Parts: sequence; structure tokens; C-alpha cells
Amino acid sequence: MSTPYPFTAIVGMTDLRLALLLNAVSPAVGGVLVRGEKGTAKSTAVRALSTLLPDVAVVPVCRFSCDPAAPDPACPDGPHEGGAGVARPARMVELPVGASEDRLVGSLDIERALSEGKKSFEPGLLADAHRGVLYVDEVNLLHDHLVDLLLDAAAMGASYVEREGVSVRHAARFLLVGTMNPEEGELRPQLLDRFGLTVEVAASRETDERVEVVRRRLAYDEDPAAFAGKWAGDEDALRARIVAARALLPSVVLGDRALRQIAATCAAFEVDGMRADIVMARTATALAAWDGRTEVIAEDVRQAALLALPHRRRRNPFDAPGLDEEKLDDTLEQNSGGSDPEDDPEDDPDPEGPDDGGGQPPEGGPEGGPEDGPEDGPDASDSAEQPQGGGSGAGEQSAAPAGEPFKTKAFTIPGTGEGAAGRRSRARTAHGRTTSARRPQGQLTKLHLAATVHAAAPHQKARGRSGPGLVVRKDDLRQAVREGKESNLVLFVVDASGSMAARQRMTAVKGAVLSLLMDAYQRRDKIGMITFRGADAELALPPTSSVEAGAARLRVLPTGGRTPLAAGLLKAREVLRIERLRDASRRPLLVVVTDGRATGGPEPVQLAARAARLLSAEGVASVVVDCESGPVRLGLAGALAADLAGTAVTLEELRADTVSALVRDVRRAA
Repeated sequence: MSTPYPFTAIVGMTDLRLALLLNAVSPAVGGVLVRGEKGTAKSTAVRALSTLLPDVAVVPVCRFSCDPAAPDPACPDGPHEGGAGVARPARMVELPVGASEDRLVGSLDIERALSEGKKSFEPGLLADAHRGVLYVDEVNLLHDHLVDLLLDAAAMGASYVEREGVSVRHAARFLLVGTMNPEEGELRPQLLDRFGLTVEVAASRETDERVEVVRRRLAYDEDPAAFAGKWAGDEDALRARIVAARALLPSVVLGDRALRQIAATCAAFEVDGMRADIVMARTATALAAWDGRTEVIAEDVRQAALLALPHRRRRNPFDAPGLDEEKLDDTLEQNSGGSDPEDDPEDDPDPEGPDDGGGQPPEGGPEGGPEDGPEDGPDASDSAEQPQGGGSGAGEQSAAPAGEPFKTKAFTIPGTGEGAAGRRSRARTAHGRTTSARRPQGQLTKLHLAATVHAAAPHQKARGRSGPGLVVRKDDLRQAVREGKESNLVLFVVDASGSMAARQRMTAVKGAVLSLLMDAYQRRDKIGMITFRGADAELALPPTSSVEAGAARLRVLPTGGRTPLAAGLLKAREVLRIERLRDASRRPLLVVVTDGRATGGPEPVQLAARAARLLSAEGVASVVVDCESGPVRLGLAGALAADLAGTAVTLEELRADTVSALVRDVRRAA
């Protein structure tokens, strides 16, 4: 077994270390979500925590880690008699992003259950993680059906495996820790709320600190055991402090003043529900115990808010999480209820507490705030850049702001796909409504009971059936074929030429694209963005799961120059060809945002029409958002949609409350 990197050897990352240690002190805090760019040692820190967790007592030979002091009465390995247990290290179980449902919750032998009436159950990762830590790296890439199972287990403290009326239940209470890179997409709000605390991490910009990180990592890679031995004393001291804080935790008093500050803070930041209040209370209590105090003070409440609220406050999908610290301080001051000697920094020789994993958040707090949305007004470049060149649309103009986003009508791809689970187009999936049955190809995952019984029934006499049980053979088993929804690749091709450069018009266009990006975010799609202007087209955003990255590119998109429409369509064809090689099962939806004009080079309109017909011949589903305005309209976008064999909609028709037949029209045109 490899030697994990010592927790105390981690350089910097004060907030992350503190959040992990608070969960080690009080698992009721609810886990940690670690957000940060790649290469910031998120996974290293989480794995290092596993060696600091105190041992747990378990019932001998119980596969579900039952507590001998209070065994689960419904444990599949039970019932357990009371008595002394055995101690073992707390487990940190890793859930791979591509894990199957059976790997997560366990598998039931359906053939044996039907023929013998016995529940033969193989535990999954949720059983392994009971009373320990369940760690999900790249948690934002986890498939939706696995997220649903995690949500159920986290809410009920138990896991249920049900197959056609045969069910097994076992306890599953675990500390959920996840790491993610926001550039690869965000989490569903329901799962986001299940993490007690959230921390933003970034690589240090201090030269000395970066040097120390590299020095320690090289030393660890050269001889992990020797490096861990060097830090063994610090690890033991930190482990002892965790045990002492756990012992002190029941004695910590959460006074009425602190409770009022917690409630007022959650109300001021308009968080949904009451989970934030409860998590803040538990976090503040754990902070007091960690610092060796038996009473919660205002600084504990402030620190708890910085860790527990950024991911829970109401915000637009593309706003960065974070808190306005000035507003937080004002709220705490207004609800302080008078002076408190413990809260006065002048009376506290060390208000920050010990620095081994605790301490204050970075100055300025997490990046972003409630006002940092993409639609907050003109980009900073508006006041710095001026239109260049002369003539209408000849030069580059500064980026226009995006208009207010709105709910768009759903676009779907015709037919039935087999792509990754999502919420856009019809697909054959592992979850959804059952449409038919077939012989299993490989391991049976979803039994179609009626079809299985129908296949086995004619052979009962020949098989010598004499009792009540059904004689079932492997050849009788039938797999349920289910239909659900898939996610797609939504590729935007955005006209940024001079004909689109009227400021009010481009603001409306950006608002429409932002709305479509929000729709893609909600439907779990991948997105890409191509822009065309001047002499060529550019892949502004390669296909990614990060819709926030698309919104960021959109905010700074300048306009001006000619309209190389054909170049934009050919660039889209090239991108789709490459993506088809990478992920053949993910079907694309092409969204062209243009007024249909094509200029530059010989026969630009004819070239654009030929490029569109190439995409149509390859079966690419497409929609053209017609941005033409004014009393006289040429209808060029409609002609482009006809060449693409897609559908044209105006900016006004794009809104969900004005187009009742958009989905039907897209399917018919395709």
C-alpha cells in the first residue's frame, strides 16, 4: 500500500485544511466540496486526511461496519448481538466518476432470488463508506443517476437496492468529500447543497511558497516512507488534537447571541431552506472545540459563514460563489446584542487561534460576490476601447454587454440516441421508462420481470418443477430496455461581424446566447462556441462541460469586419468531425446565431449555402437564430436554415412563452 502524503506537510491552503479538520472533529458538519483549478493538490489534501481520522469500532465480520454499541437492526449480516467490537482505521472510499450503479449501491442476485427466494447481496461502495469518508474526485462529472443515488443515501442515511420487488437495505452514513474544477462544469444544486462546507483553492502566486511546494513534493516522490517519517511527529500531534476536540465537542455551548447571528446571516444572504443555519451552527461549534473553547464566539460564526454559505446563497448560474464580507461583518455587528469580552480582539491575545490548519480566510475572501454576474453592465473594455477604422462595420468595436437572460424553448434532436444521461433529447438509457425487453448483453442490470416469467413459464414441466418456486435458467432472464433523456453537444456559431455591431442589437443577441447557455447548463450539455468575423472563423471555446467558460467568452466578444459565414460553418463541420471521433455517442445540435448576411471573397452567399448543405448531408440537427431587425428584412437566415434542413427562429420567438410549437418544428424540419 502506498504511503499517503502527510497532511501537515501541505503548504498553504489554510481554508482547505481547516474545513477538512472541522469535519474530522464533527462529521455532522456534512463534508467538504473543494473547488479549484487543476494541479492545486486538492486530491492530495483529501487523501492525506484519511490517516488522521480516529479508529472506529465495528462488529466483527460485519460487511456493513455496524457499531457494536448500536448495531443496525436491519443489517443484512445481522442481527448482531451486543458485545465488544474490533477497532479498525476509518475508511476513505473513492467513487470513480465512471462507476456503475451496482458498484455504488451493491448488486442483488436476481436469478437466485427468483428461484430460491434468497437475498444474495454483494455490498457496494456505499456500504464500504459507512462511518467513514466517501470521496468523489471530479464530482461535477458524476453521472446524474449516481448523483440521485448519493442524494437518497445522504438524505436517509441508508441505501436501498430494489429489483422488481426484491429489496435490501443497509445503513450508509458517510462524510461526503468532493473535488472539482469549475472549468469543467458545475454541480446540480441539490448535490451542491448536500456538502456542508465549500472551499475555493488556487495555486499560490508567492515565489517562496511555490518553491517550498516543489521541494517537498520532490522529496516525497524520491522516498515516500522517509518523507512521511520526517512528519510523523506533527501528524501524531494533529491526530491527538482531533481526538481532544472530539471529546470537548459535547461540552461546547452555542449561546442565543451566536444563534441569532447565524439566523440573521443566513437571512441576509437569502439562502434557501434551513440546512445552512444548521450547518453553520455545527461548524461554529466545531471551530470552538478545535480552538479548545467551550463557548462559541462571533469569530466562529464569521468563519462558519465563510465556509458554509458561498455555495448556498442565491445567485445566477454563471456567478462565482462567494460572500460580500463587508455585508457579513455588518450583519454580525447588528446582531451582536452588545459587547462581549470574548468577542473583543483587544482582550484576546490570539484571535486567529492556532495556525496548524486553522486561521482566517484569505484577505478579500473568495473570488466573486453577489454582484459579479455576467449581466451586470458593460464590460470593462467598454470605457477603454473605441471603435476603430471608418465605415459601417469596417473596424472592431468594443464588447457590448449581454442583455437579461430569459427562459428559452426547448430544442431537441430527432430520433433516439445513446449518449450520456442528461435532460435534452430522447435516448436509450439505464434509467427512465421501460419500453421493451431483450436478452441481456453481458451482466444483467435491470430485470424485466414480466418478460422473464413469460420466457420461463413454458418450460416448467420439462424442468421438473414440483414446488412453489419458479425454475429459472439464465437463458430466461430478460433485460429491461428503458428510454430517458441524453445530453448533447450544443455548438454555437456566433456572427460577430460588422452587420451585427449595432450596440443595442448585439446586446440582445448576447442575451439570447446567454439564455441558450443557461438552458444547456440546466440540461447537462457540453457546449462549444465558434465566432466568425473579418476574414476567418475562430474556435473561441472548444467543446467543454463548463458553461461558465462560454459565458465568459461571450462577455468579451468584440464585433466588426466582414461576415465570413461559410468559414464559420466549415469550422463547425471540422469541430463536429473531431468530436465525433472522441465521443461517437454524443449527438450534436448546431445553433447558428446570425442575420444571414455573408460578405467577403467571391460568391460568399453561395459558399455559405454549400457549407450548410454539407452539414445537412451529415445529418447534423440545427437551428438558426435569425438576428435580422428593422422594417425591411431579407430573409437570408431563413434561407440558411433551409440549406441546413433546420429551423429558423427570430430573437422574439426564442422565448419559451412565445413559441408553443418550436420543438415540433425542429423535429419536422430535420
